[in-house]
Amino acid sequence: MSNPMTVFDSNPEILAKFKEGKDGVKVAASPKEVAQHSSVIITMLPASEHVNAVYFGYNGLMEGASFGTLFIDSSTIDPHVSKEIAAKVEAAKCHAVDAPVSGGILGAEAGTLTFMVGGKSEQEFSQAKVYLQLMGKNIISCGGNGNGQVAKICNNLLLAIGMIGTSEAMNLGQKLGMDPKLLASILNTSTGRCWSSDTYNPCPGVFENVPSNRGYTGGFGVSLMAKDLGLAVNAANSVKANIILGTLAQQIYGLVSKTEGFKSSDFSSVFKWLQGKTPNSN
Repeated sequence: MSNPMTVFDSNPEILAKFKEGKDGVKVAASPKEVAQHSSVIITMLPASEHVNAVYFGYNGLMEGASFGTLFIDSSTIDPHVSKEIAAKVEAAKCHAVDAPVSGGILGAEAGTLTFMVGGKSEQEFSQAKVYLQLMGKNIISCGGNGNGQVAKICNNLLLAIGMIGTSEAMNLGQKLGMDPKLLASILNTSTGRCWSSDTYNPCPGVFENVPSNRGYTGGFGVSLMAKDLGLAVNAANSVKANIILGTLAQQIYGLVSKTEGFKSSDFSSVFKWLQGKTPNSN
């Protein structure tokens, strides 16, 4: 755990936050270079195509990996793609687990994230847990490769539905003349209570340290939620599972992500979209 940490990001502004040599951090020029200096590698990328490119593309991780390297992918991607990537990594005599994460910016800052881990063996899970517990509070073994992704897309399916429902309730109450803080306090001690209401309320002014109180910046993007809902709908179609509200949530977030001003906003900005306003409007 005392070995230097090597980091890479395609965004130079992100890498600029890491000063070469400070606190033992090495800034790499490519994923390949990260692998050349690391025995445990954690990746977090937007979508399946990005994970494939970083692992198997030009100057990718597998070009620099040594035998026995443990790869922990915390991206949220298609479970079938996750299984395929793990199989290729295992074929190269390395190890792979999928470990998508829940908890958002608040959980990351507090070190209370939940990691849903899919892997081939208990040994791989135990090895990954050593590192994941430095960032999270709940490290859960979900079974084989890809099962972490299954848990994550089910979670985000429910999260999206809950956020839309919370936004509709808060918007309705506000338009009927109810004070938002009072309404939220009632919901949060009643049967409608949920994480979107009691921790991440989408209505500005209800809570201080949430995206809705800072112009819907610095959270989980609308476009990422739309992507995750697409994964859930595709997975549901593949096993003929009915997700009526999930399909509607996908359509809503698809529309929100294409509405001017919303693409890079936090997913709780669906509250403003329902009002026909922009994220920064009063």
